[in-house]
Amino acid sequence: DLVVANATIRVLVQNGHESRLFMKSSRVLENSLIKRINAFFGGVYNIRSYHEMRRLLEQERPDIVHVHSVYPMFSPSVMVACRRAGVPVVMSAHDHKFTCPTAFHLYKGRVCEECIGGHEYRCVLKNCRSNVLESIAYALRSTVARLFRLFHDNVSVLIVMTPFGKEKLLQAGFRDDQIAVVPNSTSITNITTSPSEGQYVAFAGRINPEKGVDVLLAAAARMPDISFKIAGDGTVFPEMQARATHNVQFIGRLGPDELRIFYRQSRILVVPSISFESFGMSAVEAMALGVPVIASRIGGLPYVVDDGVTGSLFEPGNPEDLVEQIRRLWDDPQLCNQMGIAGYQKVLCKYNEDAYFHNLMAVYQTAIQRSRISIAGTGNLHK
Repeated sequence: DLVVANATIRVLVQNGHESRLFMKSSRVLENSLIKRINAFFGGVYNIRSYHEMRRLLEQERPDIVHVHSVYPMFSPSVMVACRRAGVPVVMSAHDHKFTCPTAFHLYKGRVCEECIGGHEYRCVLKNCRSNVLESIAYALRSTVARLFRLFHDNVSVLIVMTPFGKEKLLQAGFRDDQIAVVPNSTSITNITTSPSEGQYVAFAGRINPEKGVDVLLAAAARMPDISFKIAGDGTVFPEMQARATHNVQFIGRLGPDELRIFYRQSRILVVPSISFESFGMSAVEAMALGVPVIASRIGGLPYVVDDGVTGSLFEPGNPEDLVEQIRRLWDDPQLCNQMGIAGYQKVLCKYNEDAYFHNLMAVYQTAIQRSRISIAGTGNLHK
């Protein structure tokens, strides 16, 4: 979320707009169970955050507030504060918190959609967080937000990155005209790579259960002649590192410049997610450098990776299918380069920063117009 928020700020500033970032880090919760539980229950409706937002609105007097995340440090109360102050809210839906309390639609390695339609209590029954108190907190905040329409009535426009994201929001009861599809953007240079000269298959991202790194490791074990490099860290990093075969190297978290070099020196990027990926930013970043992408056929990924054109898709959780797709590209330099070029062209046309800015401005204008109509309808003279 922070990466996209910073990119949004950069694009706005480059085009002459002022922007302020209001954030709180959840890292303070990492080593304290009590703090985490308090934050999760506070995330249901945080009065302190409400008053902080009211003061901020009075000081800054923004034209619009763009929300990227409210859990666990803020809660939906900040959007209520905006509505009562007459300031329109746009929110980017980076995950699936509106249809799943844990936001991943994943239970024991399999896709789960049991909470859709007002059944958040199943998060508690199945103990989706592997901690009863946390599972209760997640289910409670989702239930309260749905019953009191804290997002439905306080957000003018919700931004999703793919049509798949829009489909999920429609399932959550949002109106069609309340949802805008605005793909994320990435910086683009004229310098691309010849992926067929790359020395390894790459993965970049969080090493968490939903990312399917275990599927990639299972595929790597079947291809001992091919090198794999995994960039990132996460909750299952030690476990995945212990399971890796000799041809897999874990290189940790990389900075932006290091990550670009990492992509350039690879032949293929793999995105093996087993949950509903909202977009797949690593795929777009690799494509922007001319690297083909092999991704799971799940969530928003099929909208980013064109099967047989900019890369290929494989069955989620199926290492045999992944092996087949990797081998096909690895052994065919011409196809590898061809797909890399196609990916670069797609990013150039669809995921460039100018397109993102113009799409964003259209959403902001819609939100502002709706807010004015709402204020006029209630007789509120706030200016």
